[in-house]
Amino acid sequence: MALPPRLLSRLADLVALPSVSSALAEWNQSNRAVVERLAEELNAAGFTVRLQTVSRAPDKVNLIARRGEGEGGLVLAGHSDTVPCDPDAWHSDPFTLTEREGRLYGLGVADMKGFLALAVEAALEAAAHPLAAPLVLLVTADEESSMAGARALAAADLPPGAAVVIGEPTGNRPVDRHKGVMMERLRLRGRAGHASDPAAGRSALEGMHELIGELLALREAWAARWRDPRFRVPVPTLNLGRIHGGDNPNRICAECELDIDIRLLPGMAIEPLRAELAERLSAVAARRGLEGDLQALVPRQPAVLRAGRLAHRRPGRAAQRRAGRSTPPSPPRPPIWPPSAWTWSCSAPATSASPTSPTSMCRSRTPGPGLRHPARADRRALSGAVSRRATIAPSPRSRP
Repeated sequence: MALPPRLLSRLADLVALPSVSSALAEWNQSNRAVVERLAEELNAAGFTVRLQTVSRAPDKVNLIARRGEGEGGLVLAGHSDTVPCDPDAWHSDPFTLTEREGRLYGLGVADMKGFLALAVEAALEAAAHPLAAPLVLLVTADEESSMAGARALAAADLPPGAAVVIGEPTGNRPVDRHKGVMMERLRLRGRAGHASDPAAGRSALEGMHELIGELLALREAWAARWRDPRFRVPVPTLNLGRIHGGDNPNRICAECELDIDIRLLPGMAIEPLRAELAERLSAVAARRGLEGDLQALVPRQPAVLRAGRLAHRRPGRAAQRRAGRSTPPSPPRPPIWPPSAWTWSCSAPATSASPTSPTSMCRSRTPGPGLRHPARADRRALSGAVSRRATIAPSPRSRP
């Protein structure tokens, strides 16, 4: 089923606007162009739009768009940034929306510019009718790194919505908890010297080689110590994400740094984990006559448990019930993204707790490559829930 031309054009525009978020300054980009593209349409549709400054170097902003008066209402929330990418490893230009075999490809299509395009489409359709309650769109910056956008949004103390749709790619599975995150830089410093005389220097790179072995052993120890079967990846993870050291093959490496990502299960306290990292770093540095330090790349965040009351109902079928029609059970089908079928019912504005991924959210599933075309019934039902203020029946669960 073809997407509406306006929706497809909007998604293509969003994909074409780079908005990479990274803990490394050389990769980090502004998201303003993405937010302003969305704001233009929402302004024209009569929404009150506010751009909230998050940072100025680079320029990062949140979007807060509202239509309707009163309390409660529906909030559509997502983030505007993406992870970095290697364009040479793609089969198509990551900044050009490309369709192949019924799927759409582009950087951020699934996580989560596709949802932003769909949310604006639903909002524009809903805005053409009288609203029984406010409709709010929240678009944050830096979800993939520092979560600075979500923190700024939370500090703004906005009026809460009655229900929130968060368009993260969870494979249409409800999520009621999230792993915590630590992004750390471990640095070793030694002494440079000529490669022809190893005794003339102290190699930080060789020290990092030993330290990596210690970190892998620590990862195994954590996996044996903590386990939570409610997550698809039931153990804490430690990823060796980036390493850099040295300046020339014929020089002994004087400095080497390693950036890691740790995802924490509920019950894992941050400071003891950081102490274990520091202990292993100090031991390697002492054995090799090096200096070492440990630095947080982003604010550390513990795991989140049941941030809101989870409500789940398929809006396509809900819309049919409201219209007085009944339908037989649908046959199994691949998950449709974005997950407009699921909502959080919260008493406060939704904010991202940590950089999200399908493996760090409870019982979620990784979607297939690309964005599968959303069914028109689901898109219409999402806008129908906005304009009719459908009641969402609570039926909490933590497993699909």
